[in-house]
Amino acid sequence: MTIRNPVEWTAGQIELTTHALKSAGHVLRHPQVDTGATPEVGRISVLDLKDVLMRGLRDFGAYRTDVFFICFIYPLSGLILANVTLRFGLFPLVFPLVSGFALIGPFAAAGLYEMSRRQEQGRPVSWLDALGVFSSPSFAEIIKLGIVLLAIFLLWLATAMLIYRLTLGPAMPRSLSGFFASLFTTPAGWTLIGVGIGVGSIFALIVLAISVVSFPLLLDRPVTVSTAIRTSVRAVMLNPVPMLVWGAIVAAGLVLGAIPALIGLIVVMPILGHATWHLYRKVVR
Repeated sequence: MTIRNPVEWTAGQIELTTHALKSAGHVLRHPQVDTGATPEVGRISVLDLKDVLMRGLRDFGAYRTDVFFICFIYPLSGLILANVTLRFGLFPLVFPLVSGFALIGPFAAAGLYEMSRRQEQGRPVSWLDALGVFSSPSFAEIIKLGIVLLAIFLLWLATAMLIYRLTLGPAMPRSLSGFFASLFTTPAGWTLIGVGIGVGSIFALIVLAISVVSFPLLLDRPVTVSTAIRTSVRAVMLNPVPMLVWGAIVAAGLVLGAIPALIGLIVVMPILGHATWHLYRKVVR
């Protein structure tokens, strides 16, 4: 990657931003028109997931400096939300917020899909190219799908609070330590854990079904968000075992990345993001 001087870099930034804003305005005024062609979905095996992850790791190794910069924003946003939650004493929402933050991960990783797409085409790639999402003809559809994931995330938080009120609530705990004590030492606390994990898994499966290949598809082909979601759901239904294993891999990776104050997501997220593009390439023909 060529290192440009500050003047050239700033000029490039201004030009790219201007182009992105013009493109964003265009797609929002003129929604994406579906070509009418329904993408073909193929079968994959669990063994294909190993190749997908290796390709994701390869892309991460090639652009790790660039993706570090991009993916730093994701855990930082999570930490800010968690800090706000703690400041307002909403202790029961800390875990649902941290775990549920992964529900908008597919949208947050859109720039990584774009980088892998460009690399696949043999074009030079840098972190600035991740902003190519904003100039995509499908930008409006990507935003629509992102709003759907955000709505699911907010619904999960509301559901998590309802589960708390029906078990340990309705009063809010006075401290984080007091909340943890009630959570792990009372029958109501264990009920909250069990119900929370069960309901949270349902939300995760819904997001997996509608987004596992939909964002890469929107970047790659001129389709509407409804077509992208239908294609993603078909991909999951045709490959239930591999997709469930993929969901488990993503969940395990995000958990491991979230343990050290979400900092590990700076590494985990780009690997999974790049791998998702290659998963899309294997599934959608």
